Amino acid sequence: MTERQQPGVPETGPAARPLGATSAAARDSVRLALVIGALGVVFGDIGTSPIYAMQTVFNPSDPHPVPISTQNVFGVVSLVFWTVMIIVTVTYVLLALRADNDGEGGIMALITLLRRNVRRGGPAVPVLVALGIFGAALFFGDSMITPAISVLSAVEGLKVVEPSLAELVLPITVVIIAALFVAQRRGSAAVGRLFGPIMIVWFVTVAACGVRGITQHPDILKALSPTYALGFLAGRFEVAFFALAAIVLAVTGAEALYADLGHFGRRSITRAWLALVFPALTLCYLGQGALILKDPSNISGPFFLLAPDWGRLPLTLLATVATVIASQSVITGAFSVASQAAELGYLPRLRILHTSESTVGQVYVPWVNWLLMVAVLTLVLAYGSSAGLAFAYGMAVTATITISTFLLFYLGRWKWKVPLWLLGLGAVPLLVWDLLLLGANATKLLHGAWVPLLIGLAAFTIMTTWKRGREIVTSERQRHEGSLREFVDDLRSDGKLARRVPGTAIFLNRGKETVPLAMRANVEHNHVRHEHVVILSIETKPVPRVSVDQRIVVDDLGYSDDGITHVSAYFGYMETPDVPEMLKRLNASDVEGRIEADEASYFLSKIELRAGGRPTMPRWRKRLFITTSFITADAAEHFCLPRDRTVIMGSYIEV
Repeated sequence: MTERQQPGVPETGPAARPLGATSAAARDSVRLALVIGALGVVFGDIGTSPIYAMQTVFNPSDPHPVPISTQNVFGVVSLVFWTVMIIVTVTYVLLALRADNDGEGGIMALITLLRRNVRRGGPAVPVLVALGIFGAALFFGDSMITPAISVLSAVEGLKVVEPSLAELVLPITVVIIAALFVAQRRGSAAVGRLFGPIMIVWFVTVAACGVRGITQHPDILKALSPTYALGFLAGRFEVAFFALAAIVLAVTGAEALYADLGHFGRRSITRAWLALVFPALTLCYLGQGALILKDPSNISGPFFLLAPDWGRLPLTLLATVATVIASQSVITGAFSVASQAAELGYLPRLRILHTSESTVGQVYVPWVNWLLMVAVLTLVLAYGSSAGLAFAYGMAVTATITISTFLLFYLGRWKWKVPLWLLGLGAVPLLVWDLLLLGANATKLLHGAWVPLLIGLAAFTIMTTWKRGREIVTSERQRHEGSLREFVDDLRSDGKLARRVPGTAIFLNRGKETVPLAMRANVEHNHVRHEHVVILSIETKPVPRVSVDQRIVVDDLGYSDDGITHVSAYFGYMETPDVPEMLKRLNASDVEGRIEADEASYFLSKIELRAGGRPTMPRWRKRLFITTSFITADAAEHFCLPRDRTVIMGSYIEV
């Protein structure tokens, strides 16, 4: 047996230029473009949190209301500032952005890093991977709540401008959300170029409004001292603890900083956060605190009341645009998480469309899009206000942040060998704070916080059931298929078993140990085999992308003259497996004959699933697995196979 790895193809174009060939001005221009892009995509969610965060803290309809007093306002503003500092600046910007999976970030990146380090991490790793999958499942709940609360809270600014317009809030919100999801299929490449400049205007406006509020009560600047936050927690813990459930809304979207690492890079995200976003948000929260101190009745809409009378309608319109951008960001994130989960085997193969040829990772998943739209509209109509949704929102955010922090520090110990004493200095206070926020949100379980948990639990059940069912089907399929090497030996020893016919046949298979069911059926029933046969296995590696020189491995299966070759093709979970294009890279000498990818016939094995009597899974999970299989995308489309030259041969397997 021999295996040969295909050489890489030299890169061309601007990306292949030596570093010295690029002028300093050009590099600065690229960096600036990345920073502006990060402002539009990364910070949309967290950038719109001032619209509803402070208002929710002092909401009188809260089951655990925070009384408005000078001491409480100073304590809340200080807690908001230091919560943002601890979770966003320290946990994500300073720590998490340095923990990447070949350049990619997010909770799925942490999961793949854990899977790579199972042996070194010990038996706890499978449990931690499951915890990470639950965190990813919670993100789907986040992606349903974010568009609902963001757009609804912005449109509610109409009630501040003109109270008689209150009845129009829901209809306008529904129209905006429906239009947003309908537009997803067009992709966000063209619109995305506008996101950055619009968000710059947004953050400058937010900062200016904050400064206007601060001038009305400058003493609020004292809240920047941690003594006010600590004093509030220590002196009035029974009030401060419940306030934390709403204060966490100030860090919604923190996970996006990490998830979008691969698109913009650590430096661009860090610079955008420290130079503009963090200062603007700080000024806005301070300004709202000052406004409430001046007149407690301003709690009805502290964000919009920061603007002068003439500026409230423009601010409402700008806020609506900003929340649409925030919603776009989290919807795109849901597409990416679903795509990565499918590639890693936690969801069926989904129909995925790449909406941009120039932007890597920009995808549209129709099934996820329409599911999200129905869920978001249902939440808007069921809750009717941003205040009601806020109770549900915090749970999804805090649970995801806590899980990410825990996995991050676990990897710090087992992968990067950080000394235990040093790890404890960072992990203990951060995790204690995360758990405190999570505990505060747990008090809202009966008031809506159960919604994201239910969504997350449902998604987690589906994902783990699919993973387990896929393992069972793979095992059963191997039993049906039989040994590939023995099959090839039989073809060589018995010339009457199958007659060779002209042409090239490409059989897609899951590995090189077993015979493709379609190939076995072709030989046993039609008694023919093609002159050139390529058994192709496509494997998704737990990395975002695979370099060209690592893409293909060829195995002649022990014989170099029988016309049968096995090819392993490796792709990252962010890539599209284009089979015909990949086959064009094969050399004729490696596959025992020239492969005409544009003329070859492609064979797929279609499996029909049935619930059997073996105790592999509970019966309800078997039914869930089979039901989930119905959303599996067409294999020919997924692998970019030509319809007119693709043959599908079926079989059935019991689970």
